[in-house]
Amino acid sequence: MKLHMIFLFGIWLTLLCSSPVCARTAAKPPAASPIPAPVPAPAPAPAGDHVDLADLLTVAGPFHKFLGYLESTKVIETFQKQANNSEEGITIFVPKDTAFSSLKKPSLSNLTKDQRKSLLLFHGLPHYYTLADFNELSQKSPITTFAGEQYTLNFTDASGTIHISSGWTNTKVSSSVLSTDPVAVYQVDHVLLPEAIFGTDFPPAPAPVPTPDVAPAADTPSAETEGSVSPSSTESPSSSFRVGGGVLWIQLVLAISGGLLLF
Repeated sequence: MKLHMIFLFGIWLTLLCSSPVCARTAAKPPAASPIPAPVPAPAPAPAGDHVDLADLLTVAGPFHKFLGYLESTKVIETFQKQANNSEEGITIFVPKDTAFSSLKKPSLSNLTKDQRKSLLLFHGLPHYYTLADFNELSQKSPITTFAGEQYTLNFTDASGTIHISSGWTNTKVSSSVLSTDPVAVYQVDHVLLPEAIFGTDFPPAPAPVPTPDVAPAADTPSAETEGSVSPSSTESPSSSFRVGGGVLWIQLVLAISGGLLLF
């Protein structure tokens, strides 16, 4: 009887442990794995200085004519690529609109497409220069421009004023539009005309304007006559002596005549 009871209890215990309720009770829940912290995204690299030359020349100036030539010859793309993608940087000399208006001879309209492109490239140096750098640069003249070895400029630093000469053009840097590495833009008063295009028959330098001679005022004595006496206003000593002597002689004759009458 006892064995029978024990056998039944064992069967019941076996069925109980194999049931889903027992399985859920006996099974331990899996330990929750820790959620890894999100990895922060790498910070973007700081962007380099980027100067849009077209926007700069549109706002500054007025440089509309020079910008129009740069865009029509696609030289603006060459300058922009040098400014953004090179370690040397760029220096550009930009004429004002009035510089093109005053340009009578030679005329840019007679140039070929390639000559016009070379003339625009002639206004750029493939290196970044500050105003202080031109003092040393003047000792290395002539300096090759973007246009090539035949297209050179001469620089002179006169007490801080930068003068530029190309044979045909003698001008100066009148102001600094932008001077932040890698881009330097300087305003010049005249269009830079290269000798390689226009030859060596340079126009003569304008003659200095003579100073007009101003005649002295009528009532103002000149330096030569100041302090002297005019002959018309004052008699000479000899004429005064003759007049005085004549008067005395007449008086003497009258006195003698009067004495004879008394006798």
